[in-house]
Amino acid sequence: MKSVRFSRFGGPEVLEVVDLPDPHPGPGRIRVAVRAAGVNASDWKKRAGLMDEGLPQTLGHEAAGVVDEVGEGVTDVSVGDRVVGLSEHGGAQAELAVLSYWAPLPASVRFADAAALPAALETAARGLDRLGVGGGTVLLVNGASGNVGSAAVQLAVARGARVIGTAGPARHAYVRGLGAEPVAYGPTLVPAVRALAPGGVDRALDVAGSGALPDLVDLTGGPERVVTLSDVAGAREHRVAFSRGDDGRALYVLADLGELIATGRLALPQVHTFPLDQVARAHHFGESGHATGKIVLVNA
Repeated sequence: MKSVRFSRFGGPEVLEVVDLPDPHPGPGRIRVAVRAAGVNASDWKKRAGLMDEGLPQTLGHEAAGVVDEVGEGVTDVSVGDRVVGLSEHGGAQAELAVLSYWAPLPASVRFADAAALPAALETAARGLDRLGVGGGTVLLVNGASGNVGSAAVQLAVARGARVIGTAGPARHAYVRGLGAEPVAYGPTLVPAVRALAPGGVDRALDVAGSGALPDLVDLTGGPERVVTLSDVAGAREHRVAFSRGDDGRALYVLADLGELIATGRLALPQVHTFPLDQVARAHHFGESGHATGKIVLVNA
């Protein structure tokens, strides 16, 4: 099968599409013929040598496709079913991928749109769970217009929370459309939030990692009311919880994906698609800083 791989660290030019042996699912796993695979910022961090040391490496943890092989004990899907899910050990940016977690994909949802969702949804739900966000919670999401931030806003609204979200002025209309009240980043953040919520903010979720943790602690009244998904150093400095998944995954959210879309509680993100063999171009585009929405690699 064709798969994205790199054998040395560096820029997008180190990425190759190579022939690798077909994977096969073990017990409790399935294999899919990948129609679309999500690309995340962690991919170029790995490629640059900022995360995992081993070489060579394959990429990709989220994919949508058609089941073509099932492992022992799997009874909820059959060969030919449309699914979307996560690959625990990576390698989803390929023609074939073994998925560890999956959910049925409604026929009305394109593979490329579905592949943009699993990682963002799981990350967002995990952050909300860690904060205990529910009905009546006043939540501040720092970085509300990105993939994870927009998922967090929509999931929080679906739980009955009131959401205030930070974003650049050009993205305020988008954030408002997700169900949040937008405010700008920067020195006006604290007074703007206090004007919107004179009674205070109950919890804050930091997605952007933009150095806003002191303001979030100030607005919520304590570091125990804040979770960051992106600022490791800031979390240590300000005694804020940092969630990267080793504190438990919110994989249950995948099972709700179809219903969330069908009921209009989850808007599909904007996607930019690239053929699998143009993965280097996809990385260039993602790292340019001009991309809004999600980058997805597609197989014909």
